[in-house]
Amino acid sequence: MSIEKFIEPKEIDLYGKTFIISKFPAIAGRKIITQYVASGLPKIGDYATNEEIMMQLMKYVAVVTESGSKIPLSTSQLIDNHVMSSSHPFPFEFLMRIEAAMMEYNCSFFQNGAILNSLKDIPLKAQQWITRILKDLSVQSYPQNLRPTNS
Repeated sequence: MSIEKFIEPKEIDLYGKTFIISKFPAIAGRKIITQYVASGLPKIGDYATNEEIMMQLMKYVAVVTESGSKIPLSTSQLIDNHVMSSSHPFPFEFLMRIEAAMMEYNCSFFQNGAILNSLKDIPLKAQQWITRILKDLSVQSYPQNLRPTNS
């Protein structure tokens, strides 16, 4: 994809380097958003799928070189060559920060920590759900004549 096809391009600076991020087109965005998080979950996700989705996401990112050229990061080699900085010693983390910037730019529920606010109730709800299940299971484990009554 050429940078001329980027939707609402936006420059961001990370660790002394300038990148241009873009909005996803509708169909590509739907695929990226619906598969990105789920495929990256440990023990549940599929790394090969997650890597494929990351590669699709990075097609909407370009690096601005010192000469002013804008190079879309559309291949693994381009990503490896440009997602590094002397001010940040961990290229994989640098890449993940670009991915996070893309997700925030493309999804309202990632903006300004909105997803964190919606997820903060999950531990309480999970605890309530687990407590209810354990209570039901413990009642079922009693012999019929010794089960507690609700009266």
